[in-house]
Parts: sequence; C-alpha cells; structure tokens
Amino acid sequence: MDPIRNPFAPGAGTPPPALTGRDDLLESVRIALERVRLGRPTKSVLMVGLRGVGKTVLLDRMRDDAQAAGIHTLRIEAPESRSLPAMLAPQLRQALLQLSRTEKAKQLATKALRALAGFAKALKATYADIEVGLDFEPEPGLADNGDLEHDLQALLEAAGAAAKTADTALAIFVDELQYVEEDQLAALITALHRTAQRNMPVVLVGAGLPQLRGRMGRAKSYAERLFDFPEIGPLPPEAAKLAIDKPARDEGVEVQADALERIVAQTHGYPYFLQEWGKHSWDAASHSPITRKDVDAASKSAIAALDESFFRVRFDRLTPSEKRYLRAMAELGPGPHRSGDIAAQLERTVTRLAPTRSALIDKGMIWSPNHGDTAFTVPLFDEFMRRIMPGDEWRTVGG
Repeated sequence: MDPIRNPFAPGAGTPPPALTGRDDLLESVRIALERVRLGRPTKSVLMVGLRGVGKTVLLDRMRDDAQAAGIHTLRIEAPESRSLPAMLAPQLRQALLQLSRTEKAKQLATKALRALAGFAKALKATYADIEVGLDFEPEPGLADNGDLEHDLQALLEAAGAAAKTADTALAIFVDELQYVEEDQLAALITALHRTAQRNMPVVLVGAGLPQLRGRMGRAKSYAERLFDFPEIGPLPPEAAKLAIDKPARDEGVEVQADALERIVAQTHGYPYFLQEWGKHSWDAASHSPITRKDVDAASKSAIAALDESFFRVRFDRLTPSEKRYLRAMAELGPGPHRSGDIAAQLERTVTRLAPTRSALIDKGMIWSPNHGDTAFTVPLFDEFMRRIMPGDEWRTVGG
C-alpha cells in the first residue's frame, strides 16, 4: 500500500490520527479549567503513567482545548538539568504580555510583569539558568525576596489577579514534572495552595512518571488534597482496536478482526506501540484488507524499530552497572519485583545496590510502587533487555 498515505505516527509526543479511550479524562480537565475560570474550588490535575501511554499527547490536547476556550496557558517540559524558575519565567512573561493587551487587565498584568522582573533578578544568584526578557522595572518588595517559596507565591498571585480581571484563567501545563527538584516542587505546591486560598484562577495540569505522586507528597504533605492524580494506562481493548481501525478506514483500508486482535495482543494496548504496529502493518500489507499475516510480518520490523529508537535511546544512557541491574529485573519478568530478589540475581546485597537503584530512579527508568518494590517505567522493557543482553554473560561483565 502507498506509504505516503500511511496514517500512523509513532513518535515522541506525536498526536495519533485517532485519540481514543481518553474522552472522560479530557472532559474532566475541561470542567476543572472552566470551574477555575468561574472562581469555583478546583483541584489541579497531575497525570501519571509509564512511558508510551500518551501523557504528552494528552497534555498538548488539553492545552489546545484550553486555548480554544480563551484560557491563557503556559507550556513547560521539565528536563533533568533546568530549574523550575528558569522554565517558568519566559512562559509566564508571554502569557502576561498577552493579558496586558486586554484593556481591563492591562494595569494588573503590568504589575505582574514587574513582579516577574523582581522575581528573576532576585533569584538569579540561586538559579543561574534564569534567562528572561524584562519588559518593566521591578517593583520593590514584590516577589523579590530571593526566596523561591515566598516569591513564587507573590508572582502567581499577581498573575492570577490579572487573569481574573480579564475573566479568564491561567493554566500551567508541565510535562515530565517528576524531574523538578523537590524543594522547587514544594514552592510550586505552596504557590498553588495560596492562589486557591485567594480564589485566583491559576491551575496546574501536569504529567509525569508514576513516582511523581510520591515526590509531590514528600515535597508537601498536603499535596494529595490539592491535586487529582489520574493514572494513564494502556488503552482498553476496544479503544486500542479503534485507534488502529479508524485511521485505516479513513484511508479506505480495512483491518481484519483477527489482525486487530493480534496488534492489541502484541502492544498490550500501549498507545505508542499501537502506532508502531499500525505503521509497520500498513507497510507490510500489499493491499486492503490488512490481515493477521501482515501483522505477524510487521511485528518483526516494529520490534526492530523500537529496539533502535524507543528502547535504545534509554538503554544508551545507562552505566554498565545500571544495565546489569535492569537485566536482573528482566530475568525476573515484567515486575514489579522485590529489591531483595533483584539483589539475589546479582549476588549482591540490597544495601550495596542501593546507589544503582537510586540512580535509575533519578533517570526515570524504574520506580517503586510500594516500599521495597521496583518496576520498570518503560513498558515491555524487560523483553528488550533480554534481547539486547541475551544469555548469562551479563551476570559477570562489568563486575
């Protein structure tokens, strides 16, 4: 079939041709944002889930919907190396400049921009990566103490006041939130708590790996009362089938029922993998309909593509000892696994392996569902580890 017409789009954060199985979540966030705009009590929303479940796609769709509804938005992706103030400041500046063009919000938006100038100037010594254009001189005493927790409260309160005057809301969308340092998370939680107490229309919609729940709780014990934590998992079978069937039918191509069943079984319903199998099944088929035989042929190329991109890019960031730890986990199966069982595979003590485990958690490769348990954050990574490190040589290579 014509590869140019192939509708499937495997890629990091690439919108799928059919976003299925997430309507309830999208509607709940829409309601939350509208309640915030009306000044009604509302929890912020933090989506948690493994890699490849479509959190980034959902976050971007939610932001698009919010902007279409006239809500002012910020969009941040939190890498491992940047501070929250550095990521927040430029995005907040853009939102405030937009608000300043609304006549009735101009005065308060200008005040918030002065607060931003004081915020950036006061925190530059602590967070050297802050780089933001300053449109106004700082207002002395406004968000300029040099203490992140205090200054971020004052800054978001000023920004919220401007949004309220404009009859809108300020929605902060943050991806990979688990990479933000806990003291900075604490400051963000405190600031959101304060804006809620002051009835300011400021809300956070975030996404992160499953360990985000624990990090938020450690940052501030009352975080669970401020946030909803919807868990984003694989799609249920019917939604997974629709994610393949609808884009194909839109191009005039049928996918046979047993082919759809096979794709769902191979991908376990994970959205990223569905796109990969859809793409390769389309390319493997010579004509409509796509058959079970086409899917079986495509599975080999789909797995090879995942091994060279989705899985390999994460594997290549690991040290030899980290690779051995993950290979030991894979030997035990998909998981979760007790830390003691992993240590036994490596003939080491749990204490000796603790630094390796911590480093893997920091890199976002594993997480702890319960005390003493360890699980992969990347679906099907156990299968990849067995493919890339076959046999038993891994037990001795690298010490």
